[in-house]
Amino acid sequence: MTKTRVVVVDDSALVRSLLTEIINRQTDMECVGSAADPFAAREMIRALNPDVITLDVEMPRMDGLDFLSKLMRLRPMPVVMVSTLTERGAEVTLKALELGAIDFVAKPKIGIADGLKQLAEEITDKVRIAAKAHIKRLVTPPPAAPAGALATGGAGALAAAPRPPTPLLGRLSTEKLIFIGASTGGTEATKEVLVNLPPDSPAVVITQHMPPGFTRSYAARLDGLCKIRVKEAADGERILPGHAYIAPGGLHLSVERSGANYIARVRDGEPVNRHKPSVEVLFESAARVVGQNAFGIMLTGMGADGARAMKTMRDAGSFNICQDEATCVVFGMPREAINHGAADEILPLNQIASHLMDKLRQTHGALLHRV
Repeated sequence: MTKTRVVVVDDSALVRSLLTEIINRQTDMECVGSAADPFAAREMIRALNPDVITLDVEMPRMDGLDFLSKLMRLRPMPVVMVSTLTERGAEVTLKALELGAIDFVAKPKIGIADGLKQLAEEITDKVRIAAKAHIKRLVTPPPAAPAGALATGGAGALAAAPRPPTPLLGRLSTEKLIFIGASTGGTEATKEVLVNLPPDSPAVVITQHMPPGFTRSYAARLDGLCKIRVKEAADGERILPGHAYIAPGGLHLSVERSGANYIARVRDGEPVNRHKPSVEVLFESAARVVGQNAFGIMLTGMGADGARAMKTMRDAGSFNICQDEATCVVFGMPREAINHGAADEILPLNQIASHLMDKLRQTHGALLHRV
C-alpha cells in the first residue's frame, strides 16, 4: 500500500514531534519531514515532494498565510492548517481556506501535548481527505475591475458586473426556500453560489460543517460580498426573502412553519452522521415543512451527510442540484446524494446559481400564464 507522504510545518519543536508521531502511527501515512519555518519547508517540499503538508500560521521569517499564498500559486498542493490562531482568529482561518487550504484543525490553547493527542483522529482524517482533494492553482488577482464589479470564485478573483437580474415574483420569493449543504471546500463553494443570487432571491438556509466560533465571522464576510443579506441563524427568527441563514457551528439548524411564515429552529443535540450541524437535519426539515417549494443544493464535502434526506426532499417535490465532480474539492457528499437518486441536475459550481434562477423564472412564467 502506498502511504500518504506528509511534511509538517510548525515553529514549535514539540508540535512537530507530536504531529510526526500521530502521523507515523497510521498505517496509511508517514511524516517524511518537518520544518520550523516556510523557508525550510520550501526546500523540503522541493526535495521530498510530499502529498500533503500541515501548516501553522504564526511562524518566524514568513507568515503562514503568505507562504500558503505563494505555494498555491507556484506549486498547488493539499494543505491542512494546524494552528492556535485558527481557533481565536476565524478571519485568519477563512483567509487560509480562501487561499486554497483544504481544511483546518485548531490546536488547543493549553495542554498542547494532551490536546493534540485527543485531536489525533481529526488530524489524520483531514490529512486523508486532503490527500484525495482536487487542488486548483491560485490565480493572481487581475487589475482593478470597473466599479460595481462583483467578487466571485477564488481568492480575489473579479468578474464583470452582472446584468441586472429579471425580477422574481414577490410571492414566489416568499414561498420558495433554497437549502444548501456543504462540508470540505464548502466555504468557498457556498460563497460562489450566494454572490450570484439577486437581491430578491428566495431565502437561503445553509448547513456548512464548521465548529463553534467560525460561522459568525463567515456570515459577516459573505454579507459584505453578496447582494442578499447573510447572517448566522438565530432560533425562532423569521426566514425572509433576500436573506441567507447559516447554521451556527456546533448547533443543528432546521426550518418550521409558523402560520404563513417560515422560521429558523436552532437546537443543540447529538451529532447526526457524526456532524453538528448536520445537513441531514436541515434537509429533513425541508422535506417535511417546505416540500415542493424547496430547492436543494449539495456542494463539495466528504462523506454522506444529507444524502438520504435530499432524496426525501426530492420525493416531497423539491428540485435538487448537486455540484459536479470536476468542480468539487471533495466529491463525497454530492456523489452520495446522486447515488441515492436525490439529484435533478448535476452542474459545475459556476452554473448552479444561474440555473437555479432560471428555474425560478420558469416557475414565475408558468404562474403568470395560468393567471
